[in-house]
Amino acid sequence: MKIPGIGRLRRMAKRLRGRLAPGGLILMYHRITEVESDPWSICVSPRHFAEQMEVLRKFGEVVSLQQCNQTLQQGQVPHWQIAVTFDDGYTDNLYNAKPLLERYNIPATMFLTSGYMEQKRDLWWDELHRLLLEAGTLPEALFLEINGTTHRWDLGTAANYTKEQYQQYRSWKAMGEDSPTPRHALFRTLYWLLSPLLPETRQKVMDELLRWAGSVPTLRPENRVLNLEEVSTLGKGELIEIGAHSVTHPFLSFLPTARQREEIQQSKTRLEEIVGQPVVSFAYPHGNYCEETTALVREAGFTNACTTYPRTVRQCDRFELPRVLVEDCDGEEFAKQLFEWRAS
Repeated sequence: MKIPGIGRLRRMAKRLRGRLAPGGLILMYHRITEVESDPWSICVSPRHFAEQMEVLRKFGEVVSLQQCNQTLQQGQVPHWQIAVTFDDGYTDNLYNAKPLLERYNIPATMFLTSGYMEQKRDLWWDELHRLLLEAGTLPEALFLEINGTTHRWDLGTAANYTKEQYQQYRSWKAMGEDSPTPRHALFRTLYWLLSPLLPETRQKVMDELLRWAGSVPTLRPENRVLNLEEVSTLGKGELIEIGAHSVTHPFLSFLPTARQREEIQQSKTRLEEIVGQPVVSFAYPHGNYCEETTALVREAGFTNACTTYPRTVRQCDRFELPRVLVEDCDGEEFAKQLFEWRAS
């Protein structure tokens, strides 16, 4: 695969190596798939992922997360080392990402959410996307009671969302400041209201949203997470390390201590039963944790844990490893971003 401008980027890399003494990088991916709408920027197309893996092979010392962890344990800085990680455990990790990782011989750690493996409906954030950001007609007013507080939203004319409007706004990003329609504003507001709730409380709210929308729980094939057999297949071979990402993907720091411990320990135990080997890496769901959370992760027997703080890896706590989110871009743009990340 030929990436435009690769020679120029290689020369740039050589100059940067001579001037900088950066730390390592841990890259964070979620999904390797083609989608029309990706409000949280978590999907990278298979074509772009292949280009990105080629760039890694040319420009970096690609190592496993465990190798990076060992470097830190030895009191050293993982200069120029790059590790690849994935969060959540969608099926495209197995069917799209793993073959490309094997093609380029690049190791990766895949953090799986153990409680969703047999779920018969979309993950709640995908369900919210389906209800609010896809074409269709909804009631104009929404009333929801969340943790004892009654909320009201009016969609007005946005209650009817046409296919033309969907096409117009399908590139919208939820982390931006704009909300082009009341539906987009509601999507963002509900996401942040629902995220910190206890899983069972959030599920009740989502069930109420489905009734309001006149819909039913649906498991769309493209949004399915790995099942037990697929997790076992994913873990076969030397390239893929299976890591834990909790049971239900909560904001851990919002949970009581006992509930945090269950989310952390039970995810480890369940995944070890499936893959038949120790699970020693953890990733905090939503990147959310507190000092108590890191202590519980250590107590559970993990050797490292990943955050979502976008920094290079220098001297840092092995239970607060920073990671940079990789978005959908071609190889040349990805190479430029590598240089920028390493210089930061």
